[in-house]
Amino acid sequence: MLNILILGGTGKTGRRIARRLPSARAASRSGGVRLDLGDPRTWKPALDGVTAVYLVEPDLHAAMGDPSRIPRFAAEAVAAGARRFVLLSAPRAGEADHPLFAAEEAVRGSGVEWTILRPDWFAQNFSESFWRPGILAGELALPTGDGRTPFVDADDIADVAAAALTADGHHGRTYHLTGPRALSVGEAVALIGAASGRTVRHVDVDPEAFVRQQVENGAPPAVARLLTGLFTDIRDGHGPEPSGDVARALGRPARTFEEYVAGAWGQPGV
Repeated sequence: MLNILILGGTGKTGRRIARRLPSARAASRSGGVRLDLGDPRTWKPALDGVTAVYLVEPDLHAAMGDPSRIPRFAAEAVAAGARRFVLLSAPRAGEADHPLFAAEEAVRGSGVEWTILRPDWFAQNFSESFWRPGILAGELALPTGDGRTPFVDADDIADVAAAALTADGHHGRTYHLTGPRALSVGEAVALIGAASGRTVRHVDVDPEAFVRQQVENGAPPAVARLLTGLFTDIRDGHGPEPSGDVARALGRPARTFEEYVAGAWGQPGV
């Protein structure tokens, strides 16, 4: 029987995985099992008896400064008895200068079973974090132009992660997780507006102005530029195509953006 540890247990994917795997240990800096990737003293107690780990880097800025955080933790987990990893990564993490490149390399070279998840932009960004204030204000300003990307439902990511943590057949796979259809941000907010009864529009902004705005709001410059580059990839038509990997992993289609909208924005008072 696997004893599973979920890093980022209070995050978008971590808390969803924890609901699917109630016997797992949900770890974070603030609740559940205490674990801080920046404090190696918290690692050994959290790893006691653990045989499978959901790995996630909760702090992109910290990873840019010290990309060895996940590799060092993974090595300690293997030494403690872990024999299966599922890593939440990112679409461009296969590039050597990406802050999660070292994490992917470490997981692949760990000597245990591994699965890597590279999700596209989360649909839940519209409702649970970064973009919700703009939606509620009626104007979401992002430097994406009319470019399209296949937003993926975080519940699909959690379903794939839970399957990879508990079932056989996922070892050695890198899943590019997307929704079934690419949408522009303008099309996405129009669907949200129709479901919620709000007037919402997308405003395209200059990338450099967006970087400055993010820095003024407290983002480290390197993080602001990395994120802005991901947005301009969409603007320039370099967003990914729908991959079909959710269906390959789970045997069912990925949830549509419309299904996400109905659940997140179609209720009274949302």
